[in-house]
Amino acid sequence: MQFTRKLPKDLVHRSAVAEVFLTDAESRGDDEMVLAARFPRRHAFYDDVLGPGRRLDPFLLLEACRQGIFVVAHRHLGVRLGHKFLLRAVEFEVQDPSALTRPEGPADAVITSRIERRFRTGAGIRGLRLAFTLVLGDREALRARIDYSWMTPEEWAGLRSGQRGALGLPAVPVALRGPHVDPALVGRRARANTVISPPRTAEDGTHTARLVAETTHPTLYDHWVDHVPGMLELEAFRQLALRAAVSAGTVRTPSPLPVALSAHFRRFAEMDLPLECRAAPALPGTGIECTLRQPGALAAEGVIRLADADPGPARALPAPTAPRAA
Repeated sequence: MQFTRKLPKDLVHRSAVAEVFLTDAESRGDDEMVLAARFPRRHAFYDDVLGPGRRLDPFLLLEACRQGIFVVAHRHLGVRLGHKFLLRAVEFEVQDPSALTRPEGPADAVITSRIERRFRTGAGIRGLRLAFTLVLGDREALRARIDYSWMTPEEWAGLRSGQRGALGLPAVPVALRGPHVDPALVGRRARANTVISPPRTAEDGTHTARLVAETTHPTLYDHWVDHVPGMLELEAFRQLALRAAVSAGTVRTPSPLPVALSAHFRRFAEMDLPLECRAAPALPGTGIECTLRQPGALAAEGVIRLADADPGPARALPAPTAPRAA
């Protein structure tokens, strides 16, 4: 497989060439497709961390798998370009964080994707469950599973019009504005890469914050969509879970790795409705339960587990600058 030429942008549903990580694809039987990916030496979003950044971000690897769902649909199953796609569920696990060690140059990966389930309607196959195994060098770095579905542009327009109309929302959303958390509190350097408001902490250790959707973000909103993208929802879970883990003392380093995640998307998260992100108290050795709610509805829920990215002595963690509030 080749790693030097990127796949076409429209094939992976990206607008900027810099956000395309897949470089090749090859079908192997009815249920399997092998993908090639090349990750940049430094990425403005995924590599914006307070720590030394010796490990590749599992969310970066997950994004390559997410791009793979479009390649499998379009090239393997013949789904026409222009169809609209929905994430239904996402999970991943990193069994050995040392496998994420960053090489000297660009990191090349081979990703095996296998169809585990085909979701059918009267119109035929309208969704898949894909299992991914991502290998960096000669080491398995990540296993993932993604459930997703697709529909025609006409079906999408009718669905979104009906749902937004039922909520009393206009046809074209305008994202709510809001303050951003101090980047250091969520392991970031750049304010532009924070996606939650300053968190509030209850006496039982529960953390809550608002998701802040910046539609000009070059990675999270690489192209316009009329709702909060799934990867942005997952990033909100990560950032709030980090605060919960820091408060509980279950991580020691400024930018811990997400080593396991399981999330379900229950409905569209509307960017022009308040979106409350909540992280349950962090307990040692367990995942942190997170939810995303908009008025009257659960939009997404998940569990994320964090681990220190680099071994060695504990380093000072940023402390909250605002008083604790119930």
